[in-house]
Amino acid sequence: MLYAILCYHMEDVVGAWSPAHDEAVMARLAAVRDDLAGQGRLSLSARLLPTTTAVTLRKDREPPLLVDGPFAETKEQLLGFYLVDCTDLAEATAIARELAAANPGGCYEIRPVATSWKSNAVHGARP
Repeated sequence: MLYAILCYHMEDVVGAWSPAHDEAVMARLAAVRDDLAGQGRLSLSARLLPTTTAVTLRKDREPPLLVDGPFAETKEQLLGFYLVDCTDLAEATAIARELAAANPGGCYEIRPVATSWKSNAVHGARP
């Protein structure tokens, strides 16, 4: 089963890292990513650009409203994600723990990915 591991952190904290610190964190994360890729378990990973580059489409009106930024009322922002192939939630959680060890702070949300739009995972059922 595919799991999305969503990486959250306070964007202002990450943005204040020195280039050397950022490079060191990214190198540690790359080691985990490369290990997963070598095992054939990594489908995709990406580091997102800052929320200042985001736009949000609000569908609560016609026509939908496009606004700058994510406008989420959160302390932490989604900064990146990994899409990994795991046998179960315990295995996905173990990978998230490896990522957390490589990049302390923030949090990791682990969520099953529906492989079809008719999957129970889309409707909130646990796999």
